[in-house]
Amino acid sequence: MKNINAISVLTLVTLSLVGCKSDSANPAGENSIGEPSTAAIQKADCGPGSRPETGMQGRVTQEDHDNGYVEQGFTCNTELVGSYIVPNAIGTVGGFKVERYVDTAGRECAYYDSTLMFPTNFLDLNAGVNVLDMSDPERPLLTSRLISPAMLSPHESLVVSQEAGILAAVMGNALAYPGIVDVYDVSEDCRSPKLLSSALVGTLGHESGMTPDGKTFYSASPSTPTLTAVDLSNPRLPLPLWSGNYSSHGLSLSDDGNRAYLASGNDNGLMIMDVSEIQARLPNPQVYEIASLSWDNQSIPQNAMPFSRDGKPFLFEIDEFSSNNAGTPFGVASNGKTVGAARIIDISDETRPRVVSNLRLEVHQPENRETIANDPGASNIIGGYAGHYCAVPTRVDPDIAACSMILSGLRIFDIRDPLHPREIAYFNAPVQPRILTVPAPASNWAMSKPAFVPERKEIWYTDGFSGFYAIRVTNGVW
Repeated sequence: MKNINAISVLTLVTLSLVGCKSDSANPAGENSIGEPSTAAIQKADCGPGSRPETGMQGRVTQEDHDNGYVEQGFTCNTELVGSYIVPNAIGTVGGFKVERYVDTAGRECAYYDSTLMFPTNFLDLNAGVNVLDMSDPERPLLTSRLISPAMLSPHESLVVSQEAGILAAVMGNALAYPGIVDVYDVSEDCRSPKLLSSALVGTLGHESGMTPDGKTFYSASPSTPTLTAVDLSNPRLPLPLWSGNYSSHGLSLSDDGNRAYLASGNDNGLMIMDVSEIQARLPNPQVYEIASLSWDNQSIPQNAMPFSRDGKPFLFEIDEFSSNNAGTPFGVASNGKTVGAARIIDISDETRPRVVSNLRLEVHQPENRETIANDPGASNIIGGYAGHYCAVPTRVDPDIAACSMILSGLRIFDIRDPLHPREIAYFNAPVQPRILTVPAPASNWAMSKPAFVPERKEIWYTDGFSGFYAIRVTNGVW
């Protein structure tokens, strides 16, 4: 194992310059020689009440737009429960994370960031993190907007600790904003979060991670090697614990907080780190690199979430970015057609992680990229037909995973057999009219990490161009 000496935390204050080989379509799983298939995953079998896609799995064509099909949306074994949307949006009104929390009085709330890139949401009189009272999921009620510095521009860092009852984020954007970390108490009344602290302790912000106990928050940035651990044991007085030379996109922490699973910002798609000395609050803590892993169809790793199935540990990982043109500089292979999509990684031996299955739609396959290149929104290399965020409803024996796959909407997979996942449902929201359609056409732009209400078979997510959706999985497929 590699010993990485801790370095003293230097708080950096800066302003971003950004305006911000394929098989036929068979069920994903291991092939005859034991390698995970890179074929498109088995299509969902859509039951009563569905409005299925018209052709290729995950595709929304120009003809779908011209015929008005997109105005109704596409559903497969799902139904809309309720929504909070912005009609005729100008900018972006839904972001990268949706979190659910039930407070000590039993009140149920949703939290979501209201922009893909600050400050485009200002054009629609939105700002910050929206707080929704979900007591009646058919009628989500906006009760508050959080507009402290990090909540105005959390980028991909919004996170809730269910155990501690705190909501946190670090100020960030596509490169990095100054790492102001905001911490709110949501335990007493989730509808009215209380600001506990706002402090410049996170170095540079973009993404984040937090231990389940809520005591350690990690500020992460894929464009700068500034991974920083922040002590939230006293959420009113956050303190930097450690900073290391790691470019990290999203990261997840093990249940005990001793392992960090980094979606790496460099050539390693995944890094498994021993962070137990940080979690134990040892003086001058050391971090140890346990293993790293990359894969052939890697684009930009976004996040890797631990879960177990029948006692066996796995990670569910998702890549972002898409391209239809060779030579594009943003996260694509030399052929310009690589879409990373999602995969399941076996970490039974954490020193030798291995990909055991891939979750890819037909629109992600290299042989189909030329066919779909002119679909509305498909040529956008940071969006288009690609993945962005996935989540599971529980870390122990989850039955499903749900992924926001941008133009393809929310896709839902049965992962009870991690080696052979299959698609069981999807929801591609009705396309809303847009005032500005250049460079972004009126289309779906589902990029958020979803949240779950297992007891009601609900999944909550946001679409960047319209807002918040609560959907229910139907026909007994979950």
